[in-house]
Order: sequence, then structure tokens, then C-alpha cells
Amino acid sequence: MERHQVAVYLAALAAGGLLGRVAPGTGPGLEHAINPVLGALLYVTFLQVPAVRLVRSLRAGRFLAATLVVNFAVVPLVVAAMFTFLPADRAVRLGVLLVLLAPCVDYVIVFSGLAGGSAGQLLAATPLLLVAQLVLLPGYLFLFLGSDLADIVETGPFVEAFVVLIAVPLALAWLTQAWAARRPAGRRVADAAGTTMVPLMAATLLVVVASQVPKLDDNLTDVARVVPFYVLFLVVMAFAGLGVARLFRLDVPAGRAVVFTGATRNSLVVLPLALALPDPLAVAAVVVVTQTLVEVVGMVVYVRAVPRLLPAGGPTAGRR
Repeated sequence: MERHQVAVYLAALAAGGLLGRVAPGTGPGLEHAINPVLGALLYVTFLQVPAVRLVRSLRAGRFLAATLVVNFAVVPLVVAAMFTFLPADRAVRLGVLLVLLAPCVDYVIVFSGLAGGSAGQLLAATPLLLVAQLVLLPGYLFLFLGSDLADIVETGPFVEAFVVLIAVPLALAWLTQAWAARRPAGRRVADAAGTTMVPLMAATLLVVVASQVPKLDDNLTDVARVVPFYVLFLVVMAFAGLGVARLFRLDVPAGRAVVFTGATRNSLVVLPLALALPDPLAVAAVVVVTQTLVEVVGMVVYVRAVPRLLPAGGPTAGRR
């Protein structure tokens, strides 16, 4: 499965889309399954990152600086360049801003690791990314949309995401690592859990797509208008992230991680914010969901493309 993981992920996306179309009534139930499946996936991911390596990653000042620059300086500039060309509907614009201005803190670690990126350093950066986006997102919304829409950002979804998707899986992974270091049974459990990475990623993609596809039926026009912007964002951020990695003279694994963190967005966390908006702004949630669908396909491409942009055998920025 690891050797054919890209084909597995594409099949999961197709199966999720088909399930969402054939059995739209399963959408609400599957939506409740997103966090548990994603939490299990992240537990397995964290299990592959020793606690010692994570502590060491906290001292990687250049990587953390590059992560902040790409997400909170470069991304807003890219979004600002696209903003004028977005559809004039305020709800559509709000949805695009909500999702593109918030960096991902969950499955970016998985996809980056699949491409040879530094999962440990990204994991160490997640608390900083969460706090920074919570503080800065209202200000960005004020700059783009004005004061009447800037106060919609609430702390609840961000705190819940950190606890459910980061803190709990990380604590369980560390307990499993400690068990594996002391007992053969723990070692066997850790090894068995490590083999579930590809199936869990496929299950996550299937559940996300199947749960969200039914919501797109009545808003296909709005979806069609924002898809090109999401695709353009992924293309631009691949090269923008590469530029930031070179600017900070990062090694290849750290550079790949910076490319991924600049491109992936926090759609699963901001979706509850969009769903809580009043009816006149309800389209914003559909716009956020659309970004999720575009991004998961884009990440499958990134897993193959980013190692070619930053090849392991080539000269790194730090050795030029």
C-alpha cells in the first residue's frame, strides 16, 4: 500500500465522492467521524516522531521563523493579489478569506512526512501556528472586509482542534513510545500501528469528501467560481514556499515542510466558524468545503511534486 499510496488516495477520493452522491443522507453521520479518523491518523503520525526529536525541533529558530513568514506574510500577500478578482459576493469572499488565511495544523504533518518533510519540526510549530492565526485572523478580515465581519472568529473551534487533533493523539503516541521502549508487547503494538498510516489516510480522505459532497449540490455556481482560485493558490504557494525555504537556508526536509505548511489550510477547523454564520452568509461554508476538496487532491499531487522541487540528492539551500 505504501508503494501505491497515491493510487490508494485517489481511489479513496473517488469512493468518497461516489458515496456522497449516491447516499447523501450519510453526510451528517460521516461529518461526526472526521475528527476521530483524523485523530487516529495523527496518532500514528506522531508515533513515528520520537519525543526527543520533537524537543530538539523546538530549538529550530530558522524553521519556526520561516513557517511564520510563509503563513502570515507571504500567504496574505498572495491572497491580497487574488482578492480583487474574487466574486463580488461578500459571503463567497468571506469563505475564501477564512480558509486561505488560516494555516493547517493537522494533516499537513502527514502529507509533509509522506513527501520527506520534517514532521517533527512541523509538529513543534503547531501551537505557534494556532495561536498566531487566532490572533491575526480577525485583523486580516478587518483589512479585507471591514469591521462588521472581522469579529466572527471565535476561540472555541481552535481550542477544540488543538485538544482533539493535537494534544490527545500526541500524548497517546508518547505513552505508546514509552511502552514500546520498555516492553516487547509495546513494541509490537507500535509496529502494528505504524502499518495503518496509508489505510487511515485513505479513510480520512473518504470520510471528508463523502460528508461534504452533498452540501455542494445547491451551490455549484459558487463552487465553480472559487475552484480556480484554490488551484492557483496551490500552484503559487509551491514556489513561494520554496523561495522562503531558500531565503532561510533550510535543509531539504525542513524546506519541504515549509512548502507544505504554506500551501495547506485549516479548513476542518474554520468550517465550524463558517457553519455558524447567519443565513445571508451561509454560502461561506460551501466555499470552505470546496477548498477542502481541492486541497486533498492537491496534496496528493504535492506528495509527488515537492520532492522534485527540493530533491534530496541535490544541493540544499544551506550548502550553496
